[in-house]
Amino acid sequence: MPTNAPLPGCPAAGRGLLALLAAAFACAARAQPASGDTLALGDVRAGQHGEVWTVFQGTKPEPFSVEVTGVVLNALGPGKSIILCRLTDPRVQNMGAVAGMSGSPLYIDGKFAGALSYQVQQFETVRYAGFTPAADMEEVAGRVGGTAATDSPQAPAQAPAPQSAFQAMKPVFALGGVSPRTAGIMAAQFESLGLGVVSMGGSSQGPGSEPSLPPDAALPGLRPGDAVSVALTTGDITLAGTGTVSRVDGNRIVAFGHPMLGLGDVQYPLCAADVVAILPSNLQSVKVANIGPVIGCISQDRLSAVSGLLGPGPEMIDVGVVARQAGEAKERAIRFQVVRDRRIAPMIMLTGVVEGVFGSNDNGPSEGVRITSTVTFSPTRSITRASVFAGQQGFLAGMVDFLAGLNAEIQNPFENTVPASVSFRVEQLGRNPAVTVEQFRVSRTTVRAGESFDVLIAWRDFQGAHSETIVTVPVLPSWAGKTLEVVAAPGRVLDELTGHSRMFRAGQLRSFDAYLDAMRGSRPEDGLCVCVIEKSALFFDQEVATPEVPASIQRIAESADSTRYQRREAAVSLWETCILEGKVALSDFHSTVRVEE
Repeated sequence: MPTNAPLPGCPAAGRGLLALLAAAFACAARAQPASGDTLALGDVRAGQHGEVWTVFQGTKPEPFSVEVTGVVLNALGPGKSIILCRLTDPRVQNMGAVAGMSGSPLYIDGKFAGALSYQVQQFETVRYAGFTPAADMEEVAGRVGGTAATDSPQAPAQAPAPQSAFQAMKPVFALGGVSPRTAGIMAAQFESLGLGVVSMGGSSQGPGSEPSLPPDAALPGLRPGDAVSVALTTGDITLAGTGTVSRVDGNRIVAFGHPMLGLGDVQYPLCAADVVAILPSNLQSVKVANIGPVIGCISQDRLSAVSGLLGPGPEMIDVGVVARQAGEAKERAIRFQVVRDRRIAPMIMLTGVVEGVFGSNDNGPSEGVRITSTVTFSPTRSITRASVFAGQQGFLAGMVDFLAGLNAEIQNPFENTVPASVSFRVEQLGRNPAVTVEQFRVSRTTVRAGESFDVLIAWRDFQGAHSETIVTVPVLPSWAGKTLEVVAAPGRVLDELTGHSRMFRAGQLRSFDAYLDAMRGSRPEDGLCVCVIEKSALFFDQEVATPEVPASIQRIAESADSTRYQRREAAVSLWETCILEGKVALSDFHSTVRVEE
């Protein structure tokens, strides 16, 4: 440090060695206020000087000075005011309010007055910051309980805020344990959830380590000004926002001074944090931190703060990803835990799958990849699904559909439940599974009941090698006198033709078990289904379709419950089989067959 520079966290000292020694002694003598008293908002006056305590590096809080400019009444709504302060400390004046300083306690005359929580502008010539008053934070601390936010399938995406001088210092969610490519692929996906994610997340939770402290370990004695992180996932992959502790009352803490995601009652892990550095920026300065073990549970995520209890972390969803390179026996395992929130969990799970596909020093899926997922709710309730993608571009193009399927499996509208665990097996294929179907031919267009006809399907693989197969279709006596359609199509297309939805509305089914059965009834996502179908008006009871139901019965049922009972124009599958297992064929083909009496 230059001999004429002021010491960090201290008022600028005079030049010269003696002055620096005096300043150093004065800083060393300064201690964080130990009083539990709070300063009422009505006692905050312009011109008062205060200290704000936060961690600049490591784990030890340091003070910086501010001057109260005044109180902006009702700035955030009726009764929700902001204490406006000028950042007089030269070090903080240069960088402004830093993402990660959220919740840093403000002391005036030794009393807790509020917590740093709002930027005023991003390019102001003199740096100011907004502080949430102490009483508003105590209101959040007084709330008890909190349950996992599983009751709504809606994502926590937030509408753009109107132009305002006050911008909440939303924590930057740091993503760790993934490769730069994975972080880049997932950036836009997280943005769609309203999460600003950067790939600067570090973690002391190494691969395979336990994310929580041992049961007999002593909890750290947190104090106001300490850095903490609120995590959405822990383990080999971490996603957490770092902020600052504002108040500690026994084992209850209050932090941030503003919402994390604004989801109300939540169950999020509270983790220790070690600040590596502050990255100054005229746009938004950011603290870079390593995320430590779980030391508690955040149960409230409100306008004025987040709060929770030190101790055990919340119950989480266990997620495992096993990835295997083509032709290799060695497997790579990724294990992490995700918050039990149906709005957030699927996106984080997808991050683990993308890391299994592209991460580490492995090659990307240059040929293809097969992903098998198993969502387990209980020993007797689970869903397994297999997806095959052709090459890297095929996986990236199909990633949104894969996420939609995962959302459908987890965000059920029938029970307020989340999976106990989710597992994924990622297998890179030795050959590209893409095929191009060149020929679809039905051997006969007119047949009699009891006879059969052949369907020829010829295709070329990605290197142009020709193959073909013949499917023999038996003609059943009940088909006599009908003109039927012969279809070769991917399972998803055939599901749509036959009225089998992959998304179900509440009321359309009657129980969670019925929902699971309907999901399991989806056709395979790979290969082609060869099917004989009949166009008909189907009468649906939940997802059970019955053709040719008398109109009188339909009217009675629909008048009793129009959601459960519905009449839809769709196709009835009379006979089908699947071919080209493990291949990706995107085309569908149709032909007609007349069955004579």
